[in-house]
Amino acid sequence: MGFLSVLTGSFSSPADDNPTVAMMEAAYEAAGLDARYLNVDVSSADLADAISGARAMGWVGFNCSMPHKVAVIDHLDQLAESAELIGAVNCVTIHDGSLTGHNTDGQGFVEAMREYRHPGGTHIVVLGAGGAGRAIAVESALAGAARITVVNRNAVRGEALAQLVADRTDAEADFQPWTSRYAVPSSADVVVNATSVGLGDDQALVDIDPDSLRPELLVADVIPNPPRTAYLRAAAQRKAQTLDGLGMLVAQGAIAIELWHGVNPDRAAMRSRLSEVLGLDSPD
Repeated sequence: MGFLSVLTGSFSSPADDNPTVAMMEAAYEAAGLDARYLNVDVSSADLADAISGARAMGWVGFNCSMPHKVAVIDHLDQLAESAELIGAVNCVTIHDGSLTGHNTDGQGFVEAMREYRHPGGTHIVVLGAGGAGRAIAVESALAGAARITVVNRNAVRGEALAQLVADRTDAEADFQPWTSRYAVPSSADVVVNATSVGLGDDQALVDIDPDSLRPELLVADVIPNPPRTAYLRAAAQRKAQTLDGLGMLVAQGAIAIELWHGVNPDRAAMRSRLSEVLGLDSPD
């Protein structure tokens, strides 16, 4: 009998509102893995030390959330193909002391989106061009979306993402500056909030025109806590279909477990545990 668990975790700041630890440990228990997942608040100034510590303690990998998804790249030995294309990392594997960066954000979003509609031929509006926005835009395009519209306050970053999608995928892409309240265009099929607005605050509403959230839209949010953000509630009030951040979180967590442990985890157990800790009536 051994008493040394396999260690994994998450580096982010703030970390208080991140429920990932609950679903990951539920997955480990369901799979019979002697593994732990630690939720760690790591400031930008301490990121390098945290990564060195994980390597020194024999961790097999860790997740990165805001604000580390881009900065972490400078501390890694290599990038997987998707992470290199996206330019952001949310999952790191450690093997024989070597750190490889992966990006499961976009893959998680596409997997969750497929439960509602296939990305093929769609026009997807991505609000935000940070790590999550880059991942969603690129992976959606690779999955067959016909057009990606990037909406961002920083024009340089937004234009660069739109150009990346246009140059490296088969999708059309355009940039729209976010200088005032944004109205979702009538051509859109999907609109996803990939900003941090709403994280830990169920009253914070991303700066869009709620009346542009039409019934035929799929309105998605990357925010896992609270899952029913003001943005999604506004969409539901207008009869739009909604996709919360829990589906994306479960999918990307499952992919991380596969990378770290070579195990296909029980996604239903992960979603159920998330629903429990967040006080939801059901996992839907």
